[in-house]
Amino acid sequence: MSKRKTTSTPRATRIKRRPRQQKKNAAFRRYPWWVVTGGAVLSVALWIFIFVRVFVNPFSFRWNAIYGEPVEPDGFEVRGIDISHYQETIDWSRLRNAQVKGQPLRFVMIKATEGVSIIDENFNENFYQARQNDLIRGAYHFFVPSEDPARQALFFMKQVHLEPGDLPPVLDVEKAGKLSTKELQTAVRKWLGIVEKHYGVKPIIYTGYHFKLKYLNDAVFDAYPYWIAHYYVEQLEYKGPWSFWQYTDVGRIDGIRGYVDFNIFNGELPQLYALTIPSEEYSMQ
Repeated sequence: MSKRKTTSTPRATRIKRRPRQQKKNAAFRRYPWWVVTGGAVLSVALWIFIFVRVFVNPFSFRWNAIYGEPVEPDGFEVRGIDISHYQETIDWSRLRNAQVKGQPLRFVMIKATEGVSIIDENFNENFYQARQNDLIRGAYHFFVPSEDPARQALFFMKQVHLEPGDLPPVLDVEKAGKLSTKELQTAVRKWLGIVEKHYGVKPIIYTGYHFKLKYLNDAVFDAYPYWIAHYYVEQLEYKGPWSFWQYTDVGRIDGIRGYVDFNIFNGELPQLYALTIPSEEYSMQ
């Protein structure tokens, strides 16, 4: 009896499953094997393409190197970095004496604010230490397209007190959000105008090479110094005038434990000093 029970149960199960299995097999038999295989391959390829396009594009910001070692551009002597709370605690005594490709570190761009309410948690310390360690310093604002540009400008000016010898304020524009090209350009111009009037100098525009061509390709912005991000290339492909080039986001330097962005200035050291805020202009504000 027990044997009959044990053998009858699987048989009943197989009988119940057979029609469903037949339907599944029939669905595959409708198409040749190469169509089914090709469809699977195309699906995987499409998924990889979307992932790379959206998340791993070599021109995206803040992406670690999966495209190989960063290319070190030749012919530039004035080297710098940009930092934020992502670099955590910095050993400034080591950083001030650090070198990039045999050249001393000259300038540091420091994240200050984002949108209308976010202050980088390490800004005040980083901004103070940069001056104390004889590095030319700058402060940048991360632009949020969904928030009012005038409020963003006022928020930045409230938090950032630039002094003579500092670099001009920087607007970091790398996202358009839901704004059209025209709307984004209008918002960016609003921020730039307010901040320029306050500090008495033209702000620097930071953006990516492709983002510049797509969203900021207007002659009105060419009056401002450009800081262009373009990674894994031997030379910056942007054809217009530019002041700074962020050529990698995976640099390594003494005093910082993890990765850091490396930058070069398009000129010599006296020209970099000439770009900073002069005392006579700033005293008028």
